[in-house]
Formats: sequence, C-alpha cells, structure tokens
Amino acid sequence: MIPRSSLPVLATCEYSTTLFAPLTLLFIMADIEDTHFDTGDSGASVTYPMQCSALRKNGFVMLKSRPCKIVEMSTSKTGKHGHAKVHLVGLDIFSGKKYEDICPSTHNMDVPFVKREDYQLTDISDDGYLCLMSDNGELREDLKLPDGDLGSQLKSEYDAGKELLCTVLKSCGEECVIAIKTNTALDK
Repeated sequence: MIPRSSLPVLATCEYSTTLFAPLTLLFIMADIEDTHFDTGDSGASVTYPMQCSALRKNGFVMLKSRPCKIVEMSTSKTGKHGHAKVHLVGLDIFSGKKYEDICPSTHNMDVPFVKREDYQLTDISDDGYLCLMSDNGELREDLKLPDGDLGSQLKSEYDAGKELLCTVLKSCGEECVIAIKTNTALDK
C-alpha cells in the first residue's frame, strides 16, 4: 500500500457557508507504475467440514493436512467416559503415502474438494512438461511428466504414436497426472 503522504497533491479547495461546516476536498493522484496488484485465489476454501461418522471408505478426507483417499475405516464402541472413536487410514492422493488418524465420531473432519479432469496429450517437451488439451480446446503446459512407472509408460506410449488421455487430479492447490488411457476413438 502506498502511504498517503507520498502521493502528489493535485488540488485542495475549501467551501464554507454559514449553513455548512467547512468542507475540504482533496484530490490525489498516484503514478500507475507505483501501483501493484497481487493476483491470488478467490479466497474460497479448499475443504468443507463433515462429521467423522459420515465419512465412508473410498471417500476423501484431510489427514495430517494432506488430501487422502480413505482405504480403511473402523469404529470403536462408546466407552464409559466418551464418544465412539473412528480409526481412519488414508493414502495421499498425490504421493501415495499412508496416513492414519483416530477421532471421535462426532468430530468434524475437513474433506477436500477433489476435481478429476481428462486432457488429451498433444506433446511432451524436452524439459519434461506435458502439453495437454482440454475438451474445449484450451492448451496447458504447466504439468510435468509424472515420476515412476506412470511417467515411463506415458512416455513410451506417446513415443509409439498412441493418442493418450491423461487424467489430472486437482485438490488443495496441487495438480498431477494420476492415470492415462488410450484414446481409441483418435488412434489411427
């Protein structure tokens, strides 16, 4: 933010009558070059709350601040001095790392918004970035070739001339290719 004292004053005028208190109008101007507008997200949350007892296997939940797919879930009985407990085991949807948590069944857990979208692979750059085209024809070149077996398979099938669809998973500000499939309708 630009301090008011550093802005040039264009004009000051006073208007006063017996009916009105003095009115001072101040016109200021800032140089456009000095103004910087930050870009950012819309401020919308990347998660929503859900009661722990309402979570289900194969659903999503935030465990240790990571978006995870629930692979195991068990509930213990209510004890003398408390609520039933839910034991959750989840796999990070991006890294595959296993996370666990135990929480009361009445506790609210954060559930991530997860978006899955298919893109047609049009090119792989020399530095390992994928050129992907959406259904509406927009190109994006901001995702890297995935590591491991998926990346190797994607590269070899693309080099073999196959038309591929890449499934991109997006959640919590992260995106990555999680699966590929042959687009048989486009194969020659």
